[in-house]
Amino acid sequence: MFGIRYYLEVKYICKVESGKSGVDKKGNIKRMKPLGRVKIEWSPNFAYAVGLLTTDGNLSSNGRQFDFTSKDQAQVENLKMCLGIKNKIGQKISGSSGKKCFRVQFGDILFYRFLISLGLMPNKSKIIGRVVIPKKFLFDFLRGHLDGDGSFHSYFDPRWKSSYMFYTIFMSASKTHVDWLRETIWGALKIYGHISKSITDSTYKLKYAKAESLKLLPKLYYNNEVICLPRKRRKIERALDVIDIKL
Repeated sequence: MFGIRYYLEVKYICKVESGKSGVDKKGNIKRMKPLGRVKIEWSPNFAYAVGLLTTDGNLSSNGRQFDFTSKDQAQVENLKMCLGIKNKIGQKISGSSGKKCFRVQFGDILFYRFLISLGLMPNKSKIIGRVVIPKKFLFDFLRGHLDGDGSFHSYFDPRWKSSYMFYTIFMSASKTHVDWLRETIWGALKIYGHISKSITDSTYKLKYAKAESLKLLPKLYYNNEVICLPRKRRKIERALDVIDIKL
């Protein structure tokens, strides 16, 4: 009876390697293996999803569950599509802003372990460092990172006539992670950016000004089909239109 009860308790996260039952005719439990809901295979979409989870994802301490929250429903839909999960999108109220956010929760032990091997972990915000990403998919990962916690803003600088400025910004509460981002992007594009942090802000900002952004952005948005947060891409495209440049 203990074997049957144990099987019933764990079958929601496991599957039997062979046969329909988790217990053989003698009452012995057949060896089980964790379900793998997410296909672990590098691709542009998969790398983008890892970028989103690096910024806005939360790994539970139980070793299998994920929570992904965003103010943009399109962001959550993108994550679901990239990972091939069908979980329902819920809503919650953000504790910091009181605004409505969208959230998806799911569980996958194998994918959880995979993300741990890349450098993610529970309560990662202030301690995350390097993330292991294949060079081929670096810019897809960075696009997900930018869509998750990054920003882009543009303005006319009043100090100079007709001086139009813009910045591409990656953010993290971990200085180690921001340093890694800077070094990695330097290795790929030879642009250095600069890191800032205000006294009142808990996050470090890695900023790329106009000239460096013009090298970085075409790599992030290398064609019209890449998955991204639409409103952020439109914002970037409007800024580039001012100086007659197309992505």
